[in-house]
Amino acid sequence: MTATATKNKGKTGIKLQPLGDRVVVQRDESEEKTAGGIFLPDTAKDKPVRGTIISVGNGKLLDNGTRGTLQVQVGDRVIFTSYAPEPFKIGDEEYLLMREEDILAVIE
Repeated sequence: MTATATKNKGKTGIKLQPLGDRVVVQRDESEEKTAGGIFLPDTAKDKPVRGTIISVGNGKLLDNGTRGTLQVQVGDRVIFTSYAPEPFKIGDEEYLLMREEDILAVIE
C-alpha cells in the first residue's frame, strides 16, 4: 500500500486528501456517562484524544527532494495531543487535521 490514500465519507461524496505529512482523523465519540452511572452534559465532557485515521498525505518533503514514508495508514486507531488538531466540518461530520508528529501512538 502506498502512503497516499483517500476515502469517501458519508453522503457528501467528498474526497479528503491532506497534503505532505498531514492526516485526517475522525475523533472517537465521548462517553455519555461516568463509570458510576452519572450522565454528563455536553459541556462537562472531555473531548477524546483518540480517533481513526481516514486519510493520509503523501509524506513529508525531505531535504534531498524525496518524500518520507508516513508511519500511520488509513484505518489506524491513534492517540494524539489534545492541542494539535485543527477541527473542520463537512456536512454534519467533524474531522481533525493534524501533522503526523502530533500523533503519539497507534492503538493495536
